[in-house]
Amino acid sequence: MTEKDERASQDGAGHRARLRQRLAEGGDGLLDHELIEYLLALAIPRRDTKPLARLLLREFGGIGGLMAADWQAIVRVPGMGDTSVAAIKIVQATALRMLRNDVAERPVLGSWQALLDYLRADMAYLHVERVRVLHLNSRNMLIRDENMGDGSIDQAAIYTREVIKRAMELGSAALILVHNHPTRSKRSRWSTHKHAETLGKLGTFAIA
Repeated sequence: MTEKDERASQDGAGHRARLRQRLAEGGDGLLDHELIEYLLALAIPRRDTKPLARLLLREFGGIGGLMAADWQAIVRVPGMGDTSVAAIKIVQATALRMLRNDVAERPVLGSWQALLDYLRADMAYLHVERVRVLHLNSRNMLIRDENMGDGSIDQAAIYTREVIKRAMELGSAALILVHNHPTRSKRSRWSTHKHAETLGKLGTFAIA
């Protein structure tokens, strides 16, 4: 290692030590790119990850977009590999698990904000429509959260008979049908409402 390389290595180690100290103090003052930079440094320890962190945030429009991005989309970014993508995805999975646990431990109708926070974290940054069904028991507790599939940018298919069949298999007392609106399309909103009405006619389920 040359003297220049050694100095660069020492500077990098010092920078990461300062980031680590700020994390230990709560991390509130860390910028978005610094959070991603330190996360990537855990997966790529011998590299300056600041430029890569900035590139990822530009590419995906911020932390939310990065966390929600498809694995293959992230791994295509120059400098990223499966290990570094896994570091990002484990953070996303952990955050969603925490939010989901908040929902699962209380009646859904009594913890509506927790439910919205969970769904927003999972679906708000998607570029395609996603349909999911939340199955509730007679106490309005969440018993199953199922993704019925992803569609295109302005529509997603939902098969009413399959939803009803699955609800009967699980013994669901109520359903909440959810999907996102990447384009705010009137057509996609109408499609969802139409299916909700159909579900209501085919079974004695509460559609919220």
